[in-house]
Amino acid sequence: MARRILDGLYLWSGYLAALFLVAIALTIIAQIIGRFFGVAIDSTESAGFSLAASTFLGLAYTFRHDGHIRVTLLIRHASGPFGTLAELWGVGFCAAAMAYLTYWSFDLVYFSYVFGDISPGLLAIPFWIPRSAMAVGSLILTIALVDELVGILRGRTPSYVANSSALFKGEGDD
Repeated sequence: MARRILDGLYLWSGYLAALFLVAIALTIIAQIIGRFFGVAIDSTESAGFSLAASTFLGLAYTFRHDGHIRVTLLIRHASGPFGTLAELWGVGFCAAAMAYLTYWSFDLVYFSYVFGDISPGLLAIPFWIPRSAMAVGSLILTIALVDELVGILRGRTPSYVANSSALFKGEGDD
């Protein structure tokens, strides 16, 4: 049950990331069409906020599907307990770093809300709104990393290894 909930969380986070990519395209198209009619539409700010949201919300989904760059120079040669320790160290370090980033991201959202920070563009968007996507995306990646850490401790193959593309399997083994 918990596995299904977590996988659903990662999937829906990926869907939201895709939705923000569509939002980027729509705001740029609106700006182009607006120029034909003499209407100024500031897509720079909204596209930038959508890019940040798409990036952070897509992190966990991408991680779980082996879309992140991994340097496997040492890990691919480690086997048995040494390989497990290397994976644990890598995922554990990333989980700790993301937990730190997540804490400060939510702190930034909170103080943006408290102080009423507003973006300087034409839209005057309260900064806590786009910053919330960064905080939530960081939190979901932290959850995915802790989930992966627990899985490795239980002896499961990491999802980023199990889901890796067949094209890249065995790369560099020559």
